[in-house]
Amino acid sequence: MLEKLQDVENRYQEISHKLTDPTVIGDNEQYRNLMREYKNLTPIVEKYREYEKAHEAYEEARQLLDEGGLDADFREMVQEQLLISKADEERHAQELKLLLLPRDPNDDKNVIVEIRGGAGGEEAALFAGSLYRMYSMYGERRGWKSEILNANPTELGGYKEISFSISGEGAYSRLKFESGVHRVQRVPETEAAGRIHTSTVTVAILPEVEEVEVEINPGDLQIDTFRSSGAGGQHINKTESAIRITHLPTGMVVECQDERSQFKNKDKAMKILRSRLYEKKQQEQTDKIASERKLQVGTGDRSERIRTYNFPQGRVTDHRIGLTLYKLDSVMDGDLDELLDALITFDQAEKLKSQEQNG
Repeated sequence: MLEKLQDVENRYQEISHKLTDPTVIGDNEQYRNLMREYKNLTPIVEKYREYEKAHEAYEEARQLLDEGGLDADFREMVQEQLLISKADEERHAQELKLLLLPRDPNDDKNVIVEIRGGAGGEEAALFAGSLYRMYSMYGERRGWKSEILNANPTELGGYKEISFSISGEGAYSRLKFESGVHRVQRVPETEAAGRIHTSTVTVAILPEVEEVEVEINPGDLQIDTFRSSGAGGQHINKTESAIRITHLPTGMVVECQDERSQFKNKDKAMKILRSRLYEKKQQEQTDKIASERKLQVGTGDRSERIRTYNFPQGRVTDHRIGLTLYKLDSVMDGDLDELLDALITFDQAEKLKSQEQNG
């Protein structure tokens, strides 16, 4: 590990030097790529330097004790320093192992979130709206920007489905474990008798990708236009500005009717299609190696029930890691960090375990 860390330190110094080179500064793409790498290496290098400092302090204290001839008070002080330095060294070493885990190449990407009502009819659509609000509020807390790409609202204010983008630093790294089936247990707003119903909503988190990352042959697309419609089928636009794109090789269909401009709707629909095709390709690659090393926290299985929101008891439970929090109201208001931090920590621990088992 130390040899690898020295290589990282050397690369960091090399990039630092390059970033002051006028020819690099003048090359926008090269400068941007180097800055991204520099930023990713910075926490590793800073932690490595802390580790080295603790290691030096430990060796210094050990050497003093080995040489002997210390008076009782000074010896006690050196022994205490030895223990503190050893503990710091071990803590930094463990943190470095986490920092050196292979990075998910999508972690820095923005995301497209797709939420669809599942079992439960109108109540599922209402909860889809609640989840949209939850993720939007979480994004606001982190200073991210969100934009609706496509929405199919219901008359009661829910959504049969809604797609929206979230742009901001680390968006995918924080939200990638949200894909799956979210279950809600509550007395529906549509239920007069006051019985608890169980409904489900499916969430998909897709990394937003650039055109260069996914090549789409225009000949593989069937593009249809139709009139945008609001809840209950009322026409909100007299022109055929809504777009339906069918990707013929895969059968994927994307609709977008949120904008009044046909061009803007097509642009948003293509953005969703690119992300879906990218995720499909990634999922196929993941499935190939799944038998060798399958982590319990998945990032793409939309059929897996991952979480239950129980309103009568005010609790939310993540079934993958067995975590239950009795703070449902604040979670629904976008207070997701405790849940997400626990998922990320669990995922890191599983990756470390897998890495150690594989040598």
